[in-house]
Amino acid sequence: MRFFETKFLEEAHEFISTLDAKTIKKILYTIDLAEQTNDPKLLKKLQNDIWEFRTKFAGLQIRLLAFWDKTDNKKTLVIATHGFIKKVDKVPANEIDKAVRLRDKYFSNKQRK
Repeated sequence: MRFFETKFLEEAHEFISTLDAKTIKKILYTIDLAEQTNDPKLLKKLQNDIWEFRTKFAGLQIRLLAFWDKTDNKKTLVIATHGFIKKVDKVPANEIDKAVRLRDKYFSNKQRK
């Protein structure tokens, strides 16, 4: 059973495309696992309704920031906004701000359709 489905915004696709095949496979595996298990080690709430997919691979802390879209009554979506390699303990505020901007843009575009 899946708790949600994950979609990637353009910025998330761009980030993932810069990584090597093994790293990409690990990220997609982590997301797939998160969709099925609801494990806070894999998908964790940060702030401002922004969440992070957490992947550790080859000594890297890889993060994809995301938000929930529950506007469709049929399925729950998690929208991955963008990603980065985490170098410090806390997720940088500018990364969270970017995710909030992308979320706001996503919902305003969705309302226009």
